[in-house]
Amino acid sequence: MIKAMLIAGAGGFVGTCGRFLIGKWCSGMFHGSFPLGTFLVNVIGCFIIGIFFGLLEKAHVMTPGENVLLITGFCGGFTTFSSFADDMWVLGNKGDWATFGIYLAASVIFGILLVWAGRAIIR
Repeated sequence: MIKAMLIAGAGGFVGTCGRFLIGKWCSGMFHGSFPLGTFLVNVIGCFIIGIFFGLLEKAHVMTPGENVLLITGFCGGFTTFSSFADDMWVLGNKGDWATFGIYLAASVIFGILLVWAGRAIIR
């Protein structure tokens, strides 16, 4: 368990550094109200986690350690939106549309409400 946590942490460190660098690059290159850095990290992360899960499911080429490093660690540090998007894909692929809709709505609504609540508490 400790070894897996350290592996995930190493991947998370790299992912977090990547997210930081992309955010800084975008803020230096583009000036506007659209959150381009966050958007790019989220869509790039979705593409990357799609590749990793595709490799895992189709070719079984990932060891458990690589899974923890790349999916849990790197993608988790880079963006948790990628995990959310993959969860949505899995639910849609299963045809579990009720859970899909509930998860989508609850994630967006509660996410926004809890950000508001956290900010309101600090004010």
